[in-house]
Amino acid sequence: MSYEQVEEAWRLSEAAREIGATLGESPGPGDYWTGFFSGSDQVDVDRTLAEGGDPPIRIFLRSPYGLRWRQEEKDWIPFRHGPVEPLPV
Repeated sequence: MSYEQVEEAWRLSEAAREIGATLGESPGPGDYWTGFFSGSDQVDVDRTLAEGGDPPIRIFLRSPYGLRWRQEEKDWIPFRHGPVEPLPV
């Protein structure tokens, strides 16, 4: 299940990249939040608003993953915010 959740985070990252062109000339984290992430059912809105910054630079998903804003590249990449499950022995 974890692999699928990582892939889900990457798909959301790619969708954000694609929608960026519709958000203006040089969209920032706040533009992505209001124009894309805040309406996604994959996003934990309450946690993002509480812990993601203002405007949010960390988007918490309902899975153990999220997206973080990279200022230099002006894009979003996945990060893990949930517990890491141990490998079976």
